[in-house]
Amino acid sequence: MADSFRLQHRKLEYKRLVPSFLFSHHTLLTLLWAVGFILIVVWQRTAVERILIYRGLAPPSRPIPKLRPLVFNLSDFGAVGDGVTINTKAFERAISEIRKRGGGQLNVQPGHWLTAPFNLTSHMTLFLAENAVILGIDDESYWPLLPPLPSYGYGRERRGPRYGSLIHGQNLKDVVITGHNGTINGQGRSWWEKYRKNLLNYTRGPLLQLLWSRDIHISDVTFRDSPFWTLHPYDCQNVVIKNVTILAPLTEAPNTDGIDPDSCVDMVIEDSYISVGDDGVAIKSGWDQYGIAYSRPSSNITIRNLIVRSMISAGVSIGSEMSGGVSNIIVENLLVWDSKRGIRIKTSPGRGGHIRHVIYRNLTLQNVRVGIVIKTDYNEHPDEGYDPKALPVIEDISFTGIRGQGVRIPARIYGSPEIPVQNITFQDMSVGITYKKKRIFQCSFVQGRVIGKIFPTPCENLDWYDDGGKLLRQSTNKDTKDLDYDG
Repeated sequence: MADSFRLQHRKLEYKRLVPSFLFSHHTLLTLLWAVGFILIVVWQRTAVERILIYRGLAPPSRPIPKLRPLVFNLSDFGAVGDGVTINTKAFERAISEIRKRGGGQLNVQPGHWLTAPFNLTSHMTLFLAENAVILGIDDESYWPLLPPLPSYGYGRERRGPRYGSLIHGQNLKDVVITGHNGTINGQGRSWWEKYRKNLLNYTRGPLLQLLWSRDIHISDVTFRDSPFWTLHPYDCQNVVIKNVTILAPLTEAPNTDGIDPDSCVDMVIEDSYISVGDDGVAIKSGWDQYGIAYSRPSSNITIRNLIVRSMISAGVSIGSEMSGGVSNIIVENLLVWDSKRGIRIKTSPGRGGHIRHVIYRNLTLQNVRVGIVIKTDYNEHPDEGYDPKALPVIEDISFTGIRGQGVRIPARIYGSPEIPVQNITFQDMSVGITYKKKRIFQCSFVQGRVIGKIFPTPCENLDWYDDGGKLLRQSTNKDTKDLDYDG
């Protein structure tokens, strides 16, 4: 009886809480129909908007700013953003008009704009609106062949010519590539598959390559799925790359470096996210005898405020092609996560050149297998004409403010009798480790110092000073080729 009374009481309370009209089956069905109708209308409206954006017919959600006196829209030159129509001629006509007028802005509106490679011009802004996607055609027969770069001797992967980049420019001044985070997509997957199957006769092309140019600004754009290196400024001056996103699969996307400054001077790379299938950033300056003869260094480069992931290579690298020299580099406020290596310097006999005056500070390494690597036996050469007696110089490298967790080998600094690493400094380092063997801070043919307390305990090749400059431990020669881990 008590249970029956409680059940009736709950039913009464329920009826008080729920309006009585909901107990009418007819009313309930009407409400369900109305809600379903509203959901269908909303879905249809968003679907139509998506289709219009895909076809380049919908206005951008944000107005495109006027950054140059003359402004043109890509669609005004006959382009169709449906992802199928090839718009190379439209790009060429638009850029030709900008060239004739002495400069201008080309707006790429929302849509998917398929194109073969095209060339930029000076005094030009390429603006990618929100939901605008430039798609590189994935048929290599549309990609032009260019002569080898003079500091490489031939295409990086094959002798002879090389494929050009999707977006190309040379001998330019005052070029801006920016937008509301529109995308430049190289559709690299077919290139990667053909490369792995050895079906390509020439070196793959980058996504964006600018040669012998100056006053370059690249910002607020997403670059993804490059056939080869993503951004490749070559022998350029005064370059700023900021607020960009660079993406490629972490595996099976070979050589998809994020940004490769190559013989560049006065450059800033900042405030960006890079997750790719090779080095996030790799500073270069030519390959063996060709780079030595070309003799153009990379110098005065600042890299800061980056988040990088690279499961194949490293967050930020120098080399291995560094034969023209690399100097005056600052890498700061860098986070490398879930990667194979954090920082890497790579070179070998035959490179010549130098790597000097490099400052690393405020680095965070999260779940990185090898934190800091200097490798002097990266024996990959363009041909048999290199001089094995052309030995690079590595000196004046400093690491300050290094933090990390889940790092297997914090440092692997391996010089050689022919290529010693000289004047290296570690200060303010604390890295949580996962590798429990004794030699986790590995050194060989290294000269330098540690200042203050660092963790883990540094190798004995380095002098150890306290923060006041007092020598605590004199270095001892512990050079070895016995590696605990392949960095």
